[in-house]
Amino acid sequence: MKNFYLFLLLLLLSLSACKKEDADCSGKLFGIPNANTGLDISQCTPLCMCKNFSSKTFSSAELNALRAWVLTDTIAELTENPYLFPPQQNPACLCAVVVDNEQTKEYHLENFSSEEEAKAVGAIPTHFDACGTCSSLADFTVYAENIDIGADVRACAILNLSQPFENLVACIEDLGFSKPCAQIWAYNARNTQQLCFDICIQDNIYNKPDGSLGDCLDCDERLSGPVFKAVAGRTRRNTGIASSICRLCSEVQIVEHNYPL
Repeated sequence: MKNFYLFLLLLLLSLSACKKEDADCSGKLFGIPNANTGLDISQCTPLCMCKNFSSKTFSSAELNALRAWVLTDTIAELTENPYLFPPQQNPACLCAVVVDNEQTKEYHLENFSSEEEAKAVGAIPTHFDACGTCSSLADFTVYAENIDIGADVRACAILNLSQPFENLVACIEDLGFSKPCAQIWAYNARNTQQLCFDICIQDNIYNKPDGSLGDCLDCDERLSGPVFKAVAGRTRRNTGIASSICRLCSEVQIVEHNYPL
């Protein structure tokens, strides 16, 4: 447990070094509410006026075009539970797509110390924080297409509650995720089931009336979120994609997603 808290402290320090603060975003919520949210569109929108930013939407044709891109550097599968062995922190502030061959739609991922550094060499920012198991364009399309992907992952977790871990990973892969990305989602789900089960069995609402996270999501955020973020790399907040979970605009990063289609 001591190692976990040290890991969490190092993670928070690295994120604070990369995060751009916006003093005028206090209290404003970013998301696309649905029946699970607990808020409505008058309280939470996919637009952060304080940042002059709105969540980008993609057509089915655009998402299919992104799925056609081939990642040339392999993202390794997870061979052990990262919640038992918290990973070392990568100090990179940004993960970007570097096009290798636009005609054959080949690309690789690269870490940068800033957005300016990435754009200076023609790289396309895909999310803030270091690249991880969910940083591919294929995994991005899952986040972009399904605003409530977390609900589908939870359904997989419940369906496979007493099943082998590999069954849970396969269920999450069937949602469209790559295997390495599905693995960290699965480890996250199992960790949350172990530590937050009694809370989550009673609370399914994402946001309370004041905009704060519901009890289940808050438990997941505190006890499973730090490792997930460090391993997955991509989250919806650091990718600038609105989801059915409403988040403070101050937590959301601006990412333009101007990929060649």
